[in-house]
Amino acid sequence: MLAKAVSSLPEAGDWAFEPKWDGFRALVFKNGPKLFIQSREGKDLGRYFPELAPSLTAQLAARAVLDGEIVIVRPVGLDFEALQLRLHPAASRVSVLAKTMPASFVFFDILAEGDKDLRQLPFRERRTRLETVLRRAKPPLYLTPATSSIATAEDWFRRFEGAGFDGVMAKQAASAYKPGKRVMLKVKHKRDCDCVVAGFRWHKDGRNSAVGSLLLGLYDTDGRLQHVGVCSSFTQAKRRDLVSTLAPYRTSLSEHPWGKEAVADSDRRPGGSSRWSRGKDLSWEVLRPLLVVEVAYDHMQGSRFRHTAQFRRWRIDKSPSDCTFEQLEVVPPEELRKIFFMGR
Repeated sequence: MLAKAVSSLPEAGDWAFEPKWDGFRALVFKNGPKLFIQSREGKDLGRYFPELAPSLTAQLAARAVLDGEIVIVRPVGLDFEALQLRLHPAASRVSVLAKTMPASFVFFDILAEGDKDLRQLPFRERRTRLETVLRRAKPPLYLTPATSSIATAEDWFRRFEGAGFDGVMAKQAASAYKPGKRVMLKVKHKRDCDCVVAGFRWHKDGRNSAVGSLLLGLYDTDGRLQHVGVCSSFTQAKRRDLVSTLAPYRTSLSEHPWGKEAVADSDRRPGGSSRWSRGKDLSWEVLRPLLVVEVAYDHMQGSRFRHTAQFRRWRIDKSPSDCTFEQLEVVPPEELRKIFFMGR
């Protein structure tokens, strides 16, 4: 079951609210000793998170299907980058990571128990069943918090962001589970930021004729330009227009702050290959860092935008030197155990 983005939490109606976890969405199928952890794309996640199998096998009902999120919890919050590192092709590496950065599973729905298909039950009844199934759950298995109070949900929206949460989910208490339907609501954080445009990538269907994305940078306290992500969401007409807009600023890498010889070990620059690229063309075109753009973003993951930023407008009134990390709103992290797991 999926969610659609909305700008605010619903104030009218019978709703259940939950924090929006920043992890890997997954279904758990358990049939006696048999266990399968399925990603949204239908892939087997169990091979990447073998440390979860003993707890899932021992603590869940003999036969059940549950919905939830795989997360990695650090002292300062959820760590999505660490979670991505777990998707490694080498079994030996997976085994090491399972010990050094173990994952947890947070459940928020139950779809079947024994011979009973629970998907047509109202969410409030499924939630009661889920609480019963997980009443004795121990780490690394958890039950997500839930509330019917919009005041509490709004407090979560503000307070949990520092711990790495995406926002808040809203589910109709009387709704059945509808696979593939966007019947849940999600409210995510949105903020504005002025960034230096330091490069761009061609659109996959229009090399030399259409821009796919802009590469964004912010200056750190040492005056170094750090790569923080990309922005896109352009119409086809805008992609073509950007080619001429950016043409006067094109330059060579040797004259750029992200030139190899000019970059310190601690600096971030685009174009590096990783297991996530999987053969994807990460080449980019170099621009003199003179243009400033305002973008919308949800939240930062370390020193980068967690998701692709959205283009808002050009800021011809802003100097590139004004584009620093200091402009970002920093939400103090709250330790997850204090928020959710007191007494566990």
